[in-house]
Amino acid sequence: MEYVYAALLLHKLKQDITEDSVKKVVKAAGVAPDDVRVKALVAALSEVNIEEALKAAPAAVAAAAPAAAGAPAGAAAGKKEEEKKDEK
Repeated sequence: MEYVYAALLLHKLKQDITEDSVKKVVKAAGVAPDDVRVKALVAALSEVNIEEALKAAPAAVAAAAPAAAGAPAGAAAGKKEEEKKDEK
């Protein structure tokens, strides 16, 4: 994930996303960069319009939110059943 975050930071700062710039950001975060991962990320992002991808991302997150919100309620119901069993 640190490589993706590095690329997003560079994009936000309107800097070119190059192998060298990604490596510098990752190093600045205290991580030893993996040349293969950096090269793969830069190659993959060369064909992506990052601005459009970021605009489309909130729609995907919003669609997943209701499923995540329902999970704790189910867990709480299961806990109540366990408490009833313990009382018997």
